[in-house]
Amino acid sequence: MLKLVIYNDDVNTFDWVIDTLMEVCGHTSEQAEQCTIIIHYKGKCSVKEGEFGELLPMRNSICERGISAEIH
Repeated sequence: MLKLVIYNDDVNTFDWVIDTLMEVCGHTSEQAEQCTIIIHYKGKCSVKEGEFGELLPMRNSICERGISAEIH
């Protein structure tokens, strides 16, 4: 099982990351908020688990929005 990890930066706002998680990963607003807080304070957060083929389009969409994400 692979993980989609988002990394903290000094560019994107909390709201932008929350909206992205809700739209791209299907998070609820509560899930997205919690992940965004973890990203801010810990530097990264695993936001989704799945197979490579499922996670790749999500990673690409997140990166297109200017947010740093990797699949591990």
